[in-house]
Amino acid sequence: MESNSPSAPKPDRDAPTVLLLKGEIDLHVFPETTASLDAVIEKKPRHLVVDVSGVTYIDSAGLAALILAMQKVEAYGGKFSLAGFQTTVRSIFKMSRLDHVFEILPDADAALTYQASDNSTRTRERLSFTVRSTV
Repeated sequence: MESNSPSAPKPDRDAPTVLLLKGEIDLHVFPETTASLDAVIEKKPRHLVVDVSGVTYIDSAGLAALILAMQKVEAYGGKFSLAGFQTTVRSIFKMSRLDHVFEILPDADAALTYQASDNSTRTRERLSFTVRSTV
């Protein structure tokens, strides 16, 4: 099982900050995944893109980590996107209908040229729930 590792934030304030996650994102790596996301979110990037092209599997704990990260970024007015789905991970997002919740970009390169608009024509569903830890 590979571990998650954050990529170096981009120096240009207007460019999206890209965080690379890889391997299996599950309950066993939830704390590390959340810590990586929180470390980047603390810097309040204008647009955080999580590159999941290296993610081979994600379970409900991994999905919860991404949902919480999206909520934190949106709480301060930032943009949150996912990029680079592998087929198996994309199917999990489709089955759970989270593909309607997240802004999904084809890949990290597309994120670098993506200009998010405040008047986006895409309507996203909103989730509101509390994640409780039993660990």
